[in-house]
Amino acid sequence: MTASKPSWQKKRVELDLEEVAGDGSFSGYASIFGSLDLGHDIIAPGAFAASLRRRGPPDIRMLFQHDPDQPIGRWTAIREDGRGLHVEGKLALATSRGREIHALMKAGALDGLSIGFRTLKAARQQKGGVRRILMADLWEISIVTFPMQPEARVTSVKHLSPEEHLIATIRRATRIVAGHGA
Repeated sequence: MTASKPSWQKKRVELDLEEVAGDGSFSGYASIFGSLDLGHDIIAPGAFAASLRRRGPPDIRMLFQHDPDQPIGRWTAIREDGRGLHVEGKLALATSRGREIHALMKAGALDGLSIGFRTLKAARQQKGGVRRILMADLWEISIVTFPMQPEARVTSVKHLSPEEHLIATIRRATRIVAGHGA
């Protein structure tokens, strides 16, 4: 008898982001409740509730590829809903890394989200060795190429209306002319 090779499944949300000319705002799910990740963990509903009450979005960092040397923006809203950990954030477009990530998101080349946390309470299932995370201290949420939980994805990138785009362009030009930079 030969052992079979593990089969990998790619689960993606198909999005059309090519026409985005946004302000760096986006939203998605950083974790899906009840979904087995590639590390054999399942996050239970409510696992982040205490951490979110204690920290709130301002104290949960937005990083690129879990690298603490690469903050790329800020989270504006983080909440648990019936599906999972829903996030809304804004990339720092004044930075070259923020603009690069925004361009990659618009092109559909970068859309993974991944959480960095400390497990506070968990239960391991005897069968299959799956760990169920019951309580976690959320530290950061990263934009990543390959998320540990394949369904954890950016689901939308905010569009600027033509009027908002014009206003932003005029303001940027005014700051440049006034000598305050872009």
